[in-house]
Amino acid sequence: MTERSGAGRPRSEQARQAVLHAVDDLLLEVGYAAMTMKGIAERAGVGRQTVYRWWNTKAEVLFEASVLDAGKELTIPPAGSPLADLTAYLDALVTFLARSPAGAAYRTLLAAAQHDPAVKDLIATKDVLDDSARTVLDRIGSPLPADQAVARLTGPAVYWILSGRDPAALDTKALARDFLAAT
Repeated sequence: MTERSGAGRPRSEQARQAVLHAVDDLLLEVGYAAMTMKGIAERAGVGRQTVYRWWNTKAEVLFEASVLDAGKELTIPPAGSPLADLTAYLDALVTFLARSPAGAAYRTLLAAAQHDPAVKDLIATKDVLDDSARTVLDRIGSPLPADQAVARLTGPAVYWILSGRDPAALDTKALARDFLAAT
């Protein structure tokens, strides 16, 4: 399976997927600072040119991998009530942030964005938490402006995880109740 981007050789979807899987593995094994484009290419079993054909930096590779996985991990089916929908979403969010390789990538990119303007600009292109939360909030019909609703819903869980607290001690149902009571 290949696709063309215009000029040049066809792109292999298999090679692209190998790179996206490799970046997650390397992040967990060596960390963001030690990760290199060369290392990503070697882990994926492709040439460096293949990696650079699609991405300019390791942050771009990591971001794409995180966005793709987050789209799957943060999509929840309707649960039957606003409280159940919000609780299910918050459970998925906590699992994503605390246990998922894609969540580790997202946390890493958030940290890097604090001192790297290019990473800050990159993650501003697609906010995976915003997109997934808006889907749930649209479903339940939140009366708040979308940006405020997303921040109010995701903020406590994101802060909890980023501050190193035990994810098991977070009561997502109580957070969902608080959100509904405040809106």
